[in-house]
Amino acid sequence: MVVLEESARAPGRAWATGLSLTSWVLFASSGPLAKAVMAAGWSPAAVTSVRIALAAVLLVPVVAVLRPRALRFHRADLWLLLGYGLLGVAGVQLFFFLAVARVPVGVAMVLVNLAPALVALWVRVVRGTRLPGLVWLGIGLAVAGLVLVAEIWQGSELDLLGVAAGLAAAICSAGYFLLGEHGASRYDSFGLTAAGLAIGAVVVAVVAAPWTLHLSSLTAPAVLGGLQAPVWLALLVLAVVGTALPYLAGLRALRNLPSALASVLALVEPLVAAGLAWLLLGQELSPTQLAGAAVLLAGAVLVQLADPNPLPDDSVSCRPG
Repeated sequence: MVVLEESARAPGRAWATGLSLTSWVLFASSGPLAKAVMAAGWSPAAVTSVRIALAAVLLVPVVAVLRPRALRFHRADLWLLLGYGLLGVAGVQLFFFLAVARVPVGVAMVLVNLAPALVALWVRVVRGTRLPGLVWLGIGLAVAGLVLVAEIWQGSELDLLGVAAGLAAAICSAGYFLLGEHGASRYDSFGLTAAGLAIGAVVVAVVAAPWTLHLSSLTAPAVLGGLQAPVWLALLVLAVVGTALPYLAGLRALRNLPSALASVLALVEPLVAAGLAWLLLGQELSPTQLAGAAVLLAGAVLVQLADPNPLPDDSVSCRPG
């Protein structure tokens, strides 16, 4: 009977893993797109504000028409919607860009991608669930590989506010996984994604109001990999392919993939982003970065090979988190 249950879970977990990887590959594609828009004269905050607002404007009406029940939430879960929108959508973006403004990009990447360790600690300490040793080993290897990919030793003296912003982004990212896991088990992923993007768009608009931008900036040329397109088209692709779709895929994956495992797959994003930068922007990878990529992937594989079932723990009682 146990064997049958395990075999039934395996396809669901494999499908969820594929969805999660697809989500982070799509998120990674937003890097070169956003950089092309910023090269056309846009600030990082303006790009973030418009991409989230546009994603919300496009997704909410579609969900309202095609899946109206998906937008029905219990009043008691208002905290879930606000938390997901504030942390998982707005917080990650805003704190990451604040970190990048004050510390090297590689350092900011490593800081925000400490999220898997924070998720694992939450699951262990707050939920009281023992995680297999392979999970901890895999997280350690993945973070070590990310350090090599980012080559953080090439940065200048660290700014304390920038480091704090990077850590805040990691906390928000951990909230994305934990709240997303909780919400995915209760609500339609389309409805929760639409609500989260709408809330996130409102919060980010306070920092960078999208309606203050000049219309002429939307028609400026954005160049990517030898191709040229108007900024508005790049932003549209960024909103759909680099924002709405990956949020949908990631949230749907959390129905069948524990947050501790899904969060490690997020480390694939900077790896794919580096590869796209190499292909589209001519930014070559050093031997150290290639070695780091191999270590990162090895860590992610170890985590996925771990037994997803919680281990018994006589010293800590299991509590829902």
